[in-house]
Amino acid sequence: MTEKTDITLTVNGRDFAVTVEPRRTLADTIRDDCGQTGTHIGCEHGVCGACTVLLDGEPVRSCLMFAVQAEGREIRTVEGLAADGALSPLQQAFIDNHALQCGFCTPGFLMLATGVLERDPDIGEDELREVLSSNLCRCTGYQNIVKAVKSAAATMKAGR
Repeated sequence: MTEKTDITLTVNGRDFAVTVEPRRTLADTIRDDCGQTGTHIGCEHGVCGACTVLLDGEPVRSCLMFAVQAEGREIRTVEGLAADGALSPLQQAFIDNHALQCGFCTPGFLMLATGVLERDPDIGEDELREVLSSNLCRCTGYQNIVKAVKSAAATMKAGR
């Protein structure tokens, strides 16, 4: 029998005391133990990016991390993007620019793009395309995702 460990995860500013097996992934723990089901699990091999969350402000594949590795660190999920009932500029831009179809990959793209824009709001289009290519989408063809992120970047720079 595997021994379990008590940890506290800080997800979207809220602490969750959980008991996990040391091998339990951060993605599973966020979804099952913290109730943040916006983080999707796709390939479980770190390839698709659907499980992307921000860990201390940096995008990470939560399917490749153990929950115990995230203790004492700030985790942001897609549920943490909206504030006071208002969508973030990036969420609104995804809607306005038709950057989603089935929506399965969308939380991962939103978290990846949030991390990128918070770190480098003036990112060039070529570099943005390179970064976004690390996440997979089977529906949109990526053009509207790029358009949405560029639109959100302009909105965020304008302070709206």
